[in-house]
Amino acid sequence: MKLSGVLFFPVTPFGPDGTVDQEALATHISLGVNSGAGAVFAACGTGEFHALAPAEIGVCAQVAVTAAAGRVPVVVAAGGPLPLVREQTRRIRESGADGVLLLPPYLVQSPQQGLVRYVREAVEAAGLPVIVYQRGNAVLTPETALTLAQIPGVVGIKDGVGDLELMHRTVRAVRGERDGFQFFNGLPTAEMTMHAYRGLGVSLYSSAVFAFAPEIAIAFHRAFTSGDEATARLLLDEFYAPLVELRGHQPGYAVSLVKAGVRIRGLETGGVRAPLLDPAPEDLERLEKLLDHGL
Repeated sequence: MKLSGVLFFPVTPFGPDGTVDQEALATHISLGVNSGAGAVFAACGTGEFHALAPAEIGVCAQVAVTAAAGRVPVVVAAGGPLPLVREQTRRIRESGADGVLLLPPYLVQSPQQGLVRYVREAVEAAGLPVIVYQRGNAVLTPETALTLAQIPGVVGIKDGVGDLELMHRTVRAVRGERDGFQFFNGLPTAEMTMHAYRGLGVSLYSSAVFAFAPEIAIAFHRAFTSGDEATARLLLDEFYAPLVELRGHQPGYAVSLVKAGVRIRGLETGGVRAPLLDPAPEDLERLEKLLDHGL
């Protein structure tokens, strides 16, 4: 599973009855693929993985596979306690998805050897290529990252920590031993830090903005990858930096602002599930104005 282009992390729409709105999700994913997504990461952080039951993850996986129709890879999240991971990955595998994004175990602080054991058992359960999500309580040393990269089935690491010195050592350690291993920037609003990550040899990133403004996300990606620094800087200054400032108004806005943005663009998604909150009215107004300006 080789990734390229803009990595699309769709939201998970909920209907009036609170269940996953499969039709809206299919429309959302189809629009994203048609707009130029390089891959679909369903039921992940932007898709409120933390609030989904295993059966709902399976539903999201099946909808994503059907909507993508083989045009781009589909990756679906799993994580938490290993018994849940086994249930989640069984459903993901049965959906026909191409891979799994493995989130950290909940709450507990574990030794590095414990993280290796966790990943190894999750990979065995998944039976699919696995990308390990480094964040929260799963921060890898370069030595542990190399050990994980040597596990058959582990194909990449998504970094959600942002420790550039650590990532530099990690990338150097792994790429010196395993060709083709993939790293990507998974920080919120990753476009803001991609110039720094490119200096580490990391060119892939997740784009939450693509979920509600694919035109802006594609324009930035095109400028960033082609060396058009004037356009890249313009978009960073005029759109992305103000978005990050707005994102800081409330914990969880990295998800709920994105979902609100999808609604602003005309697709009804419902609100976010607890413990997140939908944006305040004044923040929705700012988001709408910023989106108009960015477009």
